[in-house]
Amino acid sequence: MLRCTSCGRMYSFDSPYQRCECGEPLELELFNGMYKKKGKRVWERFSEFFPLELDPELSLGEGDTPLTRAKKLSKELGIELYLKNETINPTWSFKDRGTYLGIHRAIQLDFRRIGTVSTGNMAASVAAYGAHSELEVYILVSSTIPEEKIKALAPYGAKIVKVHGDYGELYYRALEIGQKKGIYFINSDDPFRVEGYKSISFEISEEITPDYVIVPTSSGGLFRGIVKGFLEAKNSGLIEKLPRFFVVQAEGCSPICKAFNAGKEKIERFENPHTIAHAIENPYPPSGNAVLRLLKKLNGICTTVTDEEILEAQKILGREGIFVQLASATGIAAVKKLRRKGIIKEGAIVVSILTGSGLKTLRYIKQPKVEECSLQRLEECIG
Repeated sequence: MLRCTSCGRMYSFDSPYQRCECGEPLELELFNGMYKKKGKRVWERFSEFFPLELDPELSLGEGDTPLTRAKKLSKELGIELYLKNETINPTWSFKDRGTYLGIHRAIQLDFRRIGTVSTGNMAASVAAYGAHSELEVYILVSSTIPEEKIKALAPYGAKIVKVHGDYGELYYRALEIGQKKGIYFINSDDPFRVEGYKSISFEISEEITPDYVIVPTSSGGLFRGIVKGFLEAKNSGLIEKLPRFFVVQAEGCSPICKAFNAGKEKIERFENPHTIAHAIENPYPPSGNAVLRLLKKLNGICTTVTDEEILEAQKILGREGIFVQLASATGIAAVKKLRRKGIIKEGAIVVSILTGSGLKTLRYIKQPKVEECSLQRLEECIG
């Protein structure tokens, strides 16, 4: 059954419900299953925790990403900092985990046409997995999407529509059109997309039990999935305690943090959003209220970081050997801020989710200094 995250109303698993009549997102109930240590893939090791029998033929190799200790930052900040590197998924972002489950759901309901609303990462993911599964794909992108992200969709053959208008409202309009035209929109917080994201928590729980988990947040689907995964990991006995969850948003577009820090029950539309972290620039996140409820229930925190702090964090991660998109770097900027304020304690085990690759946002990278040298002078140039 599907359950409303707000009013608790139940919906049949056999129909394409995605949101409750009260307007809030749906989710599947918590799973209690048996962890299988010998499975090669996360989908095999945790097969009992997913609502569908997963077909490896629909996979492009998503999941099972590295959990890397950040050596320099750990020493500098006096903590044990780990980076969950989602940049190495097939289309270079965490979205692939959710798309894999979403494709299963669409096929289970006999849809042959799928779509999504995206600022870039989810567009590439749905286009790629749709092509692989031989489905017709419709991609609705924001009018502000960088051209480099449009070009990245070209190989997959999806129909791309650049929509001018309120990006927050586009999510809801797409669901309405999908119902009329028989298109299953695997949008940001679709219940089955959220189910895919909880696999991140399972993988972390196999290796460590963190004290804190930092999640860059836009629509709220990733945060919901990670929290749900840790809840199921604890219920299954894989971990003994829950970490404390931190949401991080860009200061220039932070509707969830604005509502949370003001003690409000519901988010409000963020007026005039502006940030270089476009992947998390959603002025009216569809799971915003659900995230607020989780933060309050689990004693979480919502914090914001400036564009300057984001750019600096991207450089810092580069020194650790990982190149991330700007939205991913918000997590490290938040860790530094929270550690400085003493909210993150010395010696704590911290995981920051690196959501996507820096190769998708090259326009913000400054040209490095390049020296010219003849072959004859090469030894001299090297110094």
